[in-house]
Amino acid sequence: MRFPGRGRRLPRTVWLLVVARAVNRLGAFSISFLTVLVTTEFGAGAATAGIISAAFGLATIPSRLLGGLLADRLGRRRTVVLGLCGCAVTQLAVATAGSVAAVAVLAVLLGLVFELYEPPSQAMIADSAGPDDRTRAFSLFNAALAAGGMGAGLIAAAVGRWDLRWLFVIDALTCLACAAVVRLALPADPSGPRRAEAASSGRTTPWRDPALVAMLACGTLFATVCMGIMVALPLALPGHGLEAADAGLLFTVSAVTTVAGQPLLRLRSVAALPASAALAVGSVLMAAGLAGYAIARGLPLFLVATVVWSLGDLFMVGRAYAVVAGLAAPEARGRYLAVYGTSWGVAAVAAPLAGTQLLERVGAEGMWVAAACVCLVLAAAQLGVGPLLARRPPASPPGAQPASLPGAEPAPAGRRARGAGQRWLVSAAWWSTSWGPSGSACTVAARRRGRS
Repeated sequence: MRFPGRGRRLPRTVWLLVVARAVNRLGAFSISFLTVLVTTEFGAGAATAGIISAAFGLATIPSRLLGGLLADRLGRRRTVVLGLCGCAVTQLAVATAGSVAAVAVLAVLLGLVFELYEPPSQAMIADSAGPDDRTRAFSLFNAALAAGGMGAGLIAAAVGRWDLRWLFVIDALTCLACAAVVRLALPADPSGPRRAEAASSGRTTPWRDPALVAMLACGTLFATVCMGIMVALPLALPGHGLEAADAGLLFTVSAVTTVAGQPLLRLRSVAALPASAALAVGSVLMAAGLAGYAIARGLPLFLVATVVWSLGDLFMVGRAYAVVAGLAAPEARGRYLAVYGTSWGVAAVAAPLAGTQLLERVGAEGMWVAAACVCLVLAAAQLGVGPLLARRPPASPPGAQPASLPGAEPAPAGRRARGAGQRWLVSAAWWSTSWGPSGSACTVAARRRGRS
């Protein structure tokens, strides 16, 4: 019997994207300080800061959809570089802004370019990895968020005490560094005629695909729970006799768990699970962890519960994106992944409202129980989606070669041998594999960021 994802190396493109994502994530902390910058530097009220932050969040939804469209029409690599450079320019402008009005306009502009990176980078993962390896590849890709996020927190703690504006400068520099890795080391996009042919051959509008819509509904529930944890945990801990700052420790444990748990995805029993079953198992683990929060007394029990729900997150994220990538024809993957990714934009609006209202009305224990029940409903829904996925014919011929897909075309021989700089990037990606067969994590805080 053949088990997906076992005994094969992931393609070089996947590892290079992981390196680029980790570099980018090192600076992915400035948005968390946008409201602080508005209130401390310009004396604006909390309500004004909240409106600016909400405007940024809403702008990221069309940004993601535009990123998917450009990925399929303009090219994967071009769109990634465009999005990263756009973020860098806008972040530098925020760092030099002289008024609240300027920051508000720049926050919207930043939101409009913020998510351009995500759909094309995910499409490149799907183009490069075969169907059996996509779960592991997407898990590894998302895990770079956690690995970089650990360093990002330390950088933010140090630089933020000095000058908040420099956080945006550092974020811009990491965007440019990531863009350089992508531009110099990843395969070139297809030529103009071939790209136009691929773009015009799409047969299905993502929003009219019932399987994708079902996955989007489930993904929105999952994203809302994840974002709810991020919002509510610091608020709920004092009610359990702990400090709000202990949430930082719990989030770090979550990131470490997801990184260290990557080898679990290669176990026979896990790799052989149907997609709907794996997603349901992940939902049940999340329910168990959140129920553990409801009955936990003391930090050790909170740590155990955090490990449990983080394992559920590990089971779900990579598998869900692999399923969505498999639903799409190669030339439509950017748009499919973009539509699915809007679940996080919706969650960013819904989770703070739902979490704070539940906390106020039913208390911390009631809120965690409600979140656990949502996860159980999600598990049942994912099992219900299973037959719909099973009836779905393959989006591309089983023998299709990833290198022939849009955005995955190998670079010409002269470009592949460009020089020492490119060879060093490849060596860096190879070196990162020495820590294990795969290794990264999905941090929900970073997920909110999209570049994550």
